[in-house]
Amino acid sequence: MSPQEDILVSIRGLKVHFPIRSGILFERQIGSVKAVDGVDLDIPRGTTVGLVGESGCGKSTLGRAVLRLAPVTEGSVLFDGVDVASLQGQQLREQRQNMQMVFQDPLASLNPRQSIQTILTEPLTAHGIDFDPDTGVRDLLERVGLPASAAQKYPHEFSGGQRQRIGIARAIAMEPKFVIADEPVSSLDVSIQAQVLNLLEELQDDLGLTYLVIAHDLAVVRHVSDEVAVMYLGGIVEQATSDDLYAEPLHPYTKALMSAVPVPDPVIEATRERILLAGDLPSPANPPTGCRFHTRCPFRQPTRCDAERPALVDFKDGHKVACHWTKEIAAGEITPHEVTPEDVALTFDPQPLPGPNEPLTTF
Repeated sequence: MSPQEDILVSIRGLKVHFPIRSGILFERQIGSVKAVDGVDLDIPRGTTVGLVGESGCGKSTLGRAVLRLAPVTEGSVLFDGVDVASLQGQQLREQRQNMQMVFQDPLASLNPRQSIQTILTEPLTAHGIDFDPDTGVRDLLERVGLPASAAQKYPHEFSGGQRQRIGIARAIAMEPKFVIADEPVSSLDVSIQAQVLNLLEELQDDLGLTYLVIAHDLAVVRHVSDEVAVMYLGGIVEQATSDDLYAEPLHPYTKALMSAVPVPDPVIEATRERILLAGDLPSPANPPTGCRFHTRCPFRQPTRCDAERPALVDFKDGHKVACHWTKEIAAGEITPHEVTPEDVALTFDPQPLPGPNEPLTTF
């Protein structure tokens, strides 16, 4: 199999922009929220790619856009060579059998008026797939570690971990090739998190699944991922194998994220350096010019960082970084400096909001 054939999902130049509109009688677009703004990402067949970043950086929107649950403004999403972003109607409906999602909030994603048997059989019925409801549901529940008696119950009768297992059962009911897990364990206790993560790994081995796991917990991502992509304000800033990324983070943003992860050694924890980011995540409605991270970056070099957006390039052995100064930072030729609130204010000019006679509606 060639390297290209080994890629199940190939994302190129993906953008998801939501319009900002003003006016009541005569509505007009006055801007856009650039939730995802030019993402390139490859997901190899049979592997798990973790996607991490702060809340609001566009992770969930990217996942939904790949499945066409969010509108694609620009770019392509090739799934087994087919551009999902261009499909419509019946073609898109058929392709969705191969692509499923496990949602962050298991209770909100399950219909409270339906029994578990109805929830698990509904997608099969909608796609016209022949199956035995009793046997099929029993097998699905057994596969995710739930008893057959659960089929006649309703979502509110289960714990959070059990509801997430039901969500996973619904996702694999269509026998997909690709599953996006959006914060699959963020609302669960630590012990239950481990059980759900182990279940996902078992299903991957048994069914040959390919995963995109979206999370902000770096420990979770490290445990389950073969590769990790770090996202900041709508773009990928670093991508590498899990071992390489955690052993040697190269982008300043990744370094800051890694420094916040506790180390289970009190001596190291007490002496290691922490990188605290200044300011808040800028608004995706008016992102900074040049490098999106330069308003908070301790390695910022004003002339180039403020004006030119760095491309995601291969720095070494498949370790990709979107930074103008990766080589110099790695060599210690550029040292970090303190980022003050004044620096953030000088490099980021917020977009003025409409006046009182111009109501603002954001979608």
